[in-house]
Amino acid sequence: MRILIADDHDLLRDTLVLYLETESGMETETAATFPEALEAVRKNPPFDLVLLDFSMPGMNGLQGLEIMSVEEGAQRVAIISGTASRDVAEQVLASGAAGFLPKTLSAKSLVNAVRFMSMGEQYAPLDFLRGGEDRPAHPLAEKLSQREYEVLEGLTQGKSNKEIARDLDIREPTVKLHVKTLYRKIGAANRTQAAMIAKDEGLF
Repeated sequence: MRILIADDHDLLRDTLVLYLETESGMETETAATFPEALEAVRKNPPFDLVLLDFSMPGMNGLQGLEIMSVEEGAQRVAIISGTASRDVAEQVLASGAAGFLPKTLSAKSLVNAVRFMSMGEQYAPLDFLRGGEDRPAHPLAEKLSQREYEVLEGLTQGKSNKEIARDLDIREPTVKLHVKTLYRKIGAANRTQAAMIAKDEGLF
């Protein structure tokens, strides 16, 4: 398995390489900027997984993720960050990225996350996503991220995607992605059914 680690912090890069290369079957390359990562993917493909630091030079946040995700030499792309918010993490996951990895993860957890993503799964750091949330403990709510919960609340109020986007200060395409994901998680086929499920379960 070939992994590209793109991060502008030498210590973090070297530490990740050290831990990942002790695992059998893992081969790593590194880059310090987004342009370097793009060059590596184009000149020496394919990489099974590309880890992109959210705030490294040239990344421009989610724009870098979008660019790298369409590169043929990057089979799966994940974001690693020590500064990004839960909202950013949720947008990364909603975009279909391989995962979001907080830099607070232990080395063992990081290696496990890489292995998980290499099997085609999406890695979502539940503790990070749920940190500091203010919402009721409810079986249905436990299935959703904080943002999905908020979007579902908007659906139960009969709001349009545009209205929900305005209320939550996010883009309308992001709302659409959250709606699609929460449908799958709660077993709904459309907006009306999602709202009915939430109300029948007593969530709102």
